Amino acid sequence: MKLMSVENELKSNAYPGRGIIIGKSSNGKNAAAAYFIMGRSENSRNRIFARTNDGIKTEAFDPAKLTDPSLVIYNAVRVLGNKTIVTNGDQTDTVYNLMNQQMTFEESLRTREFEPDAPNYTPRISGIIKTGDDGFNYALSILKSGDGNPECCIRNTFSYKNPIAGTGHFIHTYKGDGNPLPSFEGEPKKIEIPDSIDEFADLLWNSLNNENKVSIWVRYINLENKSFSEKIINKNGQLPINK
Repeated sequence: MKLMSVENELKSNAYPGRGIIIGKSSNGKNAAAAYFIMGRSENSRNRIFARTNDGIKTEAFDPAKLTDPSLVIYNAVRVLGNKTIVTNGDQTDTVYNLMNQQMTFEESLRTREFEPDAPNYTPRISGIIKTGDDGFNYALSILKSGDGNPECCIRNTFSYKNPIAGTGHFIHTYKGDGNPLPSFEGEPKKIEIPDSIDEFADLLWNSLNNENKVSIWVRYINLENKSFSEKIINKNGQLPINK
């Protein structure tokens, strides 16, 4: 697969929706993960990323303006042992709970479908990183309707073992803006992952459509000692939060 420019991919698409990127930094030292959210409605735009004891969650920036929390408020990232789970909805908890009962990532997602937000039927996208003494591997999943038909659920999982340094894969919910919104098609896009978390976070944030972007999270996990650094940028408040 051709290596794509994530900057060009994002700048050419006003509304990719929500997106997940997982890969390995170019120096081979870090597993990298990123998740961003966008919004067209006031309810979707009225959000921030906030840290939890095992990851991050979405929160209402102004609770008084929150009209329907069902598809916009959820745990987006959770850590289970040596596994980091990131998704665009409450399936984060599904994966966490069922993998904790010895089910696999793919098996746990067979219990879920796309979001019930007709006529869009927004895909549920999910990713998982597994780190160990022998390196790491990752997988990305998408659950989507069959050409907008809610009677059909298509489940695709893409697994990557011993990923190549400097490369990652990018999956997002929508091909672009529209009404209804068209679901993502094809394999996750192959993109470049730099060594610097600040460089990567700023590149992604600055490439997203300024009107529609809401929040972004990036984490780099050191493959030797399993420590991590992360960066959160919320449009609401305009202040980056680093760790």
